[in-house]
Amino acid sequence: MSDMHVHPEVVTSHEVHSDEHHVHHHKETFITKYIFSQDHKTIGKQFLITGIVWAIVGGFFSVLFRLQLGYPNETFPILETLFGKWGAGGHITPEFYYALVTMHGTILVFFVLTAGLSGTFANLLIPLQIGARDMASPFLNMLSYWFFFLASCVMVSSFFISTGPAAGGWTVYPPLSALGQASQGSKLGMDLWIVSMALFVVSSLLGGLNYISTILNMRTKGMSMTRLPLTIWALFFTAVLGVLSFPVLFSGLILLLFDRNLGTSFYLSDIVVAGQVLPNEGGSAILFQHLFWFLGHPEVYIILLPAMGMVSEVLSINSRKPIFGYMAMLGSLFAIAILAFLVWAHHMFVTGLNPFLGSVFVLLTLLIAVPSAIKVFNWLTTLWRGNIRFTPAMLFAIGFVSLFISGGLTGIFLGNSTIDIHLHDTVFVVAHFHIVMGVASMFGMFAGVYHWFPKMFGRFLNNTLGYVHFWITLAGAYLIFWPMHYEGLAGVPRRYMDKSSWVSFNQFTELNKFVTVVAMIVFAAQLLFVFNFFYSIFKGRKVRSQNPWGANTLEWTTPVRPGHGNWEGEIPEVHRWPYDYGKDGRDFIPQTEAVGANESKH
Repeated sequence: MSDMHVHPEVVTSHEVHSDEHHVHHHKETFITKYIFSQDHKTIGKQFLITGIVWAIVGGFFSVLFRLQLGYPNETFPILETLFGKWGAGGHITPEFYYALVTMHGTILVFFVLTAGLSGTFANLLIPLQIGARDMASPFLNMLSYWFFFLASCVMVSSFFISTGPAAGGWTVYPPLSALGQASQGSKLGMDLWIVSMALFVVSSLLGGLNYISTILNMRTKGMSMTRLPLTIWALFFTAVLGVLSFPVLFSGLILLLFDRNLGTSFYLSDIVVAGQVLPNEGGSAILFQHLFWFLGHPEVYIILLPAMGMVSEVLSINSRKPIFGYMAMLGSLFAIAILAFLVWAHHMFVTGLNPFLGSVFVLLTLLIAVPSAIKVFNWLTTLWRGNIRFTPAMLFAIGFVSLFISGGLTGIFLGNSTIDIHLHDTVFVVAHFHIVMGVASMFGMFAGVYHWFPKMFGRFLNNTLGYVHFWITLAGAYLIFWPMHYEGLAGVPRRYMDKSSWVSFNQFTELNKFVTVVAMIVFAAQLLFVFNFFYSIFKGRKVRSQNPWGANTLEWTTPVRPGHGNWEGEIPEVHRWPYDYGKDGRDFIPQTEAVGANESKH
């Protein structure tokens, strides 16, 4: 990049020439343009569309097991038609139920909210918003997608083997996951799950290293770190979290593979299966929990931070106001990134953890609420007295803030070890993390898709369908997960497929049916979004203006449909921060505009 500043005319003319060559080359071969593409924008679209396919699969699985939870004693012949022996007699079999729960969690957490969210928007936005032609290594960037695709293929293949996919919960705790003889879902399906996740980790590391090196080394002239949009900061911290924590999961999974296939005892000790004493000694199942949650808690923020960054951007643009407390937002992102590594054992309060150690993790867990509260305060203050445009992206951004507040408050319950002993493994936990992490992050993702769709495809999504999608999803999210908090307080356990034999829980029979019906309606609304997405790629209203939202950031200075290389001439120079809205009587002032002599300080 330093060369570019010294000899801009030489480098730029060369790059423009090479871009023209690229475009000509791409027109000749469909494969190099759309399949094995090294253009960050195309790779972002590949991540997004793969993520959407996985979201449909994972969402469909949740509808199936909600059917079982809402109507445990009824038969549905269509299940046998669709799934054969897994739906024998119109009932979901226990093995199939646990496989559905395991796959739903794995798919949504890793393949949709990690790869689909970070992979899409880090690829699309990092070069465009920092002023770079592409990623630091376009080839490794392409590989990161194809490792993800390979991981997807391995995971899908586990659906079609006779013993079925992995069925040990998405956390795959040993000894259940370490012993092939423990259940049908612990056989070949579990090996395929581990191999798929190992490939997924490789994909995440290739992507993360690329994102970090691009942000640090390839910013355009004038783009100092404090002039970066908050989206880029959030994606930067996300990549750092992934690079530091995913290798821990990788090592944990490799040891699990050894225990399963090579007779080692990393996680196994003193186990009796069907009256037979196994020879394994000296291992610890709790060790796996430490390794898993050392990734698992940063993973929560690997999912949440990109959504936070995009929501900050969308709120500011559509409030026509500067983001409130830019440096405080940065500081809170940084604090979240550090504290994310120091709270993993709050998932392990009931494992026999030393109570003093538990109290340390309680303190650290409650501390992470502080930077989260700073962010919420700043979002609300950005909205305060803003000239708000209620676009679908803006509604989803506001919905994210709502879900983050309400879901985050229940985390205070679970962060206290004494209360968690009662609530652990009840549906209260399910309700908490679905609202604060699952649904909130999906809302951040939807806000990003609605907002940057014109940049991706040169067309708009249909607004009316967007509004219908938003209101059904928001109302549905609360109607599904809010009642679960009360069930959890009453002690209703999670992971049980049939609770009808407990007299004490029969009071929730009608409520569970209601939740199941709402879940089906919400799933249908997501199919409406999928239709809107794919229809609009080809038939949506065309974008006429280069900057349809009146935004300040660099991606809106490129052509409506940018080629590989993003800018046709020189890369623009940056003179100001990205949030000059409503300043000196002007609606917005792009980052590329020089600071005037009489201009007021922000």
